Amino acid sequence: MTTPPRRPSPAARATRRSRRPTARSTTFLERNRTRLLWAGGVIVFLVLIFVGLIVPSITPAYECANTFDPSPAPSWTAPPAEPLASGATPGPAATAPAAGFVQPDMGHNHVDVGTRVKYQWCPPASGRHYFSTGQGPIAGGFYAQGDKTIPEGWVHNLEHGAIVLLYKCPGDGCTDAGESAMQSMLARWPNSPVCNTPPGTLTPVITRFDDMPYPYAAIVWDMVLPLQTLDEKAIFDFYAAYGEQFNPEKLCTAPSALPGATPTTAPATASPAPTAAPTAAPTAPASSGESGAPAAP
Repeated sequence: MTTPPRRPSPAARATRRSRRPTARSTTFLERNRTRLLWAGGVIVFLVLIFVGLIVPSITPAYECANTFDPSPAPSWTAPPAEPLASGATPGPAATAPAAGFVQPDMGHNHVDVGTRVKYQWCPPASGRHYFSTGQGPIAGGFYAQGDKTIPEGWVHNLEHGAIVLLYKCPGDGCTDAGESAMQSMLARWPNSPVCNTPPGTLTPVITRFDDMPYPYAAIVWDMVLPLQTLDEKAIFDFYAAYGEQFNPEKLCTAPSALPGATPTTAPATASPAPTAAPTAAPTAPASSGESGAPAAP
């Protein structure tokens, strides 16, 4: 005779169920690990793109400590004619010197391409600059408002005697008519006053520069001519008077001493028609080891 199996009581069944291990709950990180890893990788990639490409494009490649805006002085007036003795030949009439302002010299050392230079005066007529093919000096010619140039490049052109014509945006130079007017000047641009260098490879450089208080500025080494309008005669007279006179790297030997004086390193207070030409030459910094010929643009 067999005894039927004894069924467990409800209490026993509940006890056995309570002894089973409960399912382990996972954390948010564990459940989303793959998604988080992908998201983190994308964020890192975007940060690298921002730091490597976006930041350099929105950060100026140079700094300006001061704006060069010299105070006007009384306009030049011719000295009174001296009485002549009987039969004496009168001397040549005194003429006003070419307009322009002396800017304190900031040196002419070379720096590595990519170095952010802080200029004591802007627009700079001297200072540290690049020395690398295509980076400094840059090719002469007209640069439209969207073409990117920086002082570290064209200051090297100044060092070799070039003239740089800057225009500011917004302004007349940024209109279609203004750009056409500046481009048309290239066909009439004279050779350099000392070395007789024709316009083209090195000079002139016509480019946009917004960090100045005037619409236009013509610049040679250590000299600035602020302009409210595109005055072709004033620009060419300025170039003839001061071009290739004060730049530390000469491309030729001057055939003879030029009349007039050389600029000082004192702050300028001349007017567009200064009462006297500058009188003392700037002391050139120690040679930076560059030869007389510019780097090929």
